[in-house]
Amino acid sequence: MKTKENHIALEATDLSIGYKSVSICDNINFTLHKGLLAAVVGVNGIGKSTLMRTIGNFQPSISGTLKIKEQNVVDFTPLKFATTLSVVLTEPITSNNLRVQELIALGRQPYTNWLGNLSPKDILKVNEAIELLELSELKHKKCHEISDGQLQRVLIARAIAQDTDIILLDEPTTHLDLYHKVQILKLLKSIAHQTLKTILFTSHEIEMAIQLCDKMLILDGLNNPFEQPCKLIENRAFESLFPSDAVRFDSITGAFRIQK
Repeated sequence: MKTKENHIALEATDLSIGYKSVSICDNINFTLHKGLLAAVVGVNGIGKSTLMRTIGNFQPSISGTLKIKEQNVVDFTPLKFATTLSVVLTEPITSNNLRVQELIALGRQPYTNWLGNLSPKDILKVNEAIELLELSELKHKKCHEISDGQLQRVLIARAIAQDTDIILLDEPTTHLDLYHKVQILKLLKSIAHQTLKTILFTSHEIEMAIQLCDKMLILDGLNNPFEQPCKLIENRAFESLFPSDAVRFDSITGAFRIQK
């Protein structure tokens, strides 16, 4: 692992997120360095997707600061932002008639000329992403001809092809079976560590994130703790995540137990 702890990639300070002037989650603070895989977890409706949209500059924050490489997000030009940060959200795509290879190639748009012609480097990045996500057999299929799980891998490949320092993924393991959930998260961790990209994703797969992530942000609407998973377990941060009469977190096994 090549992580350089002195290189800050993404930083939130006293961040409040929401819509218009209505905040849904306050007091969000975290610092992510280069080469880390990090997860955002929390109950439904707490603001995980809203945080992704705020970091991705799709909507403004209510208050606080959000910086990429020590520069305020709102100060980036659109082109600079597109070559620095890539995003995969949960919204359905509008390009179902594109072939898989064509959709992945859209990740290269920030680098192509006004005609959208792909250079040899662009083609290389697209092919690398196809290989990484094991999509070679699907690359000529149209997006409406593949499963939801396969499409999820295609969208991740598009973000990889965009070749940005920071990658945001909202629920990247949605529609995937257990094997492919693990495979995708292990791949993302390998990419982060080997290429020094910073990858932040939201997930309901809390136990899996505990095992694979370098850092985790728990959105609880109060303190929103951010730390290494082992530190969060030591601090009993997971124990109040869900109502205790339904599930209980076992700090020894790092798993949730159903209360019968």
